[in-house]
Amino acid sequence: MLRRFLRARDHHIGKASAMLLKYLKWKPTAKPRGCISESEVAHELSQGKLCLQGHDRQGRPMIYGFGARHHPSNRDLDEFKRFVVYVLDATVARLPPGQEKFAAVADLKGWGYSNCDIRAYLAALEIMQNYYPERLGRVFLIHVPYVFMAAWKIVYPFIDDNTKKKFVFVSHKDLDRTLREAIDDAQLPEVYGGKLKLASPAKSK
Repeated sequence: MLRRFLRARDHHIGKASAMLLKYLKWKPTAKPRGCISESEVAHELSQGKLCLQGHDRQGRPMIYGFGARHHPSNRDLDEFKRFVVYVLDATVARLPPGQEKFAAVADLKGWGYSNCDIRAYLAALEIMQNYYPERLGRVFLIHVPYVFMAAWKIVYPFIDDNTKKKFVFVSHKDLDRTLREAIDDAQLPEVYGGKLKLASPAKSK
């Protein structure tokens, strides 16, 4: 754990120590029972926003997110934060030996202004960057509509420099090649031309 905090702060011992202390203070507050149960995020799970399934060619667990299934008018921010922690913990639990990072595909097909939720995006970003440092390996953003870029411009300044490099916008013409280079056919969901059948969002494999 300490190595990840050091890497997140470019091996600056003072900054890494402060970051670790902040995490140790946050953890019992965010997870008073030691973990987030499905019952505490039941509404978020029912939306089908995320599937935790498969691995990329580097052995990193995959998260598949569907942005058009998120509606700020139908979410409680506190539950959403718990949901982010639940998802990150479930993903970390899927890490194979020797692997510290996960990867994700953010599918924004059908995303529009009614799905835009800057507060939720910033909350998720804060949790991931401050309390799960150096866990994110890569995020492929696909089917990105032009209107999404307005939200991205607001969120982008809050992303630290190391994390910014991990977000990859994939054009439609490069989609098939990019995903197949990163993910084996057996691990690629059927919706993207692979053989993996996505399970219920509440499950992880």
